[in-house]
Amino acid sequence: MVCMKLGSKSDAFHRQGQAWFCTTGLPSDVVVEVGEMSFHLHKFPLLSRSGVMERLISEASEDGEEACNINLPDIPGGAKTFESVAKFCYGVKLELTASNVVYLRCAAEHLEMTEEYGEGNLITHTESFLNQVVLRNWKDSLKALQTCDDILPYAEELNIAKRCIESLATKASTDPNLFGWPVKEHGGPMQSPGGSVLWNGISTGARPKKSSSDWWYEDASTLSLPLYQRLISVMESRGIKKEIIAGSITSYAKRYLPGLSRRQGTSESSTRLAPASLSSPPSDEDQKLLLEEVDQLLPLQKATLEDLFLPNFSSSMETLYNVDCVQRILDHFLAVEQIAGGASPGLIEDGQLIGSPSLTPVTMVAKLIDGYLAEVAPDVNLKLPKFQASAAAVPEYARHLDDGLYRAIDIYLKSHPWLAEADREQLCRLMDCQKLSLEACTHAAQNERLPLRIVVQVLFFEQLQLRSSIAGCFLVSDNLDGSRQIRNGFSGFSGSNEGGGWATTVRENQVLKVGMDSMRMRVSELEKECSNMRQEIEKLGKVKGSSTWGNVSKKFGFKIKSQMCSAQEGSVSKQLDGNEKVEKLKERHGKHKKASLKDE
Repeated sequence: MVCMKLGSKSDAFHRQGQAWFCTTGLPSDVVVEVGEMSFHLHKFPLLSRSGVMERLISEASEDGEEACNINLPDIPGGAKTFESVAKFCYGVKLELTASNVVYLRCAAEHLEMTEEYGEGNLITHTESFLNQVVLRNWKDSLKALQTCDDILPYAEELNIAKRCIESLATKASTDPNLFGWPVKEHGGPMQSPGGSVLWNGISTGARPKKSSSDWWYEDASTLSLPLYQRLISVMESRGIKKEIIAGSITSYAKRYLPGLSRRQGTSESSTRLAPASLSSPPSDEDQKLLLEEVDQLLPLQKATLEDLFLPNFSSSMETLYNVDCVQRILDHFLAVEQIAGGASPGLIEDGQLIGSPSLTPVTMVAKLIDGYLAEVAPDVNLKLPKFQASAAAVPEYARHLDDGLYRAIDIYLKSHPWLAEADREQLCRLMDCQKLSLEACTHAAQNERLPLRIVVQVLFFEQLQLRSSIAGCFLVSDNLDGSRQIRNGFSGFSGSNEGGGWATTVRENQVLKVGMDSMRMRVSELEKECSNMRQEIEKLGKVKGSSTWGNVSKKFGFKIKSQMCSAQEGSVSKQLDGNEKVEKLKERHGKHKKASLKDE
């Protein structure tokens, strides 16, 4: 470690218990108290170097007290730093290093040790050492930044922490092979002027291995979390690749969180630079907070399912993965989005969100959370309230379709068959049946795990979707028929090339009609199923003293009146009666069904 030597006199300080004395042959005329330590010194060396000491000594002398006592409770670095300051004032030999320069720089500023009170004062020496030595070296910059934790307010005021972070970020974003950092120590290979590896002073001709882009991971992981966050933020602003940043974050988490890595040893670099506070493992609560803070460094909208599989460090081990932690991360993400003005529903048109480009991250996160819920749903220890809270944390406008949420709910119901009917119904209320795709509706209509009320709602909205699709097909068919008449009117003026295009249009029209016929058959089947269910529900209602479908529809909570359903049924039946081909297909389908039932 590079150092700077100050002073030339031999050490004249000695300690007796909680007191320091200066043996210069003269009796002490001032006592400086710093915490529990007292320094028996002389006035002139102190007031000749420090503006603060000059004022305090002058005030004490005006009071007429024989014994001059001065109290310095707020000096940065405490008694140990003031000992070095006192030695500097007396001209005693002193070494500036990366370990003490931040304390001495802040203490010199606090005591006003400027050039006004003596040429070559402590502020000048410490500032010069910082700029010309410490900030030019990776290891010294890292060590100086670590010491900023103890006196961070003072270091921030002098921009020392910022300068150290900028120095580290610059070196990490530069190819280390260009400038020869990081410096190898304690067993690193010696090199000849030509760059080859030396063995017993003899050139071997072998070249040292080039440093990889992760050479700074271990050293950066020795920083406290707030300083590490700031370092990563500056590195991102300097354009370091996201893969490198993600690798550093992973390395940082593995260092402090047990269970993330089977390798328990630490490298020589991290052991050498680790603060003393890291000797004991962090508590469970500290680990939980650290895990959330580290995960928040990664943008949630760019995370994958594997990134959210955070192990549960709780002593109870209720669930395999930490669902609470993921929910808190989600809440933090949504809070940040809301502050930024991005979390607003915007306009909805044809089931799509428009007019708000910033909704894209929220939509991506909603899809990610639905996938995560589907992965953790098989855990039998996952309680219903916790699953519901995680699913409900995603805003409704963030989901264009509820297919992912339906899949997660279905897996949870399958893995928790002991749930009561009321709990099943409460869970299914999280999804909106109107936002299920046609495929999801078809699956849900045949899902025996869903409550009866949810199945009826799904069937109802599935019919509405099919009818709207048929109406759209009719509109397309009418448009095609109209275009055919127009083409026939101008057939005399059309060429041979246009004839081929018209043949393609006719084929597309036939395909559309076939698809429309299949949808009509599906509507007919759904109406039969709905009619059968209606009869069963009416029978149940008669047993309980109520047989009207209106009461049943109120019980199931339909928002759309039953008259709409009957009116739409009449319109569709008229359309079906007007097509003899569809009727024949229905009869064939019915006979085929009966024959298959008999065979079974």
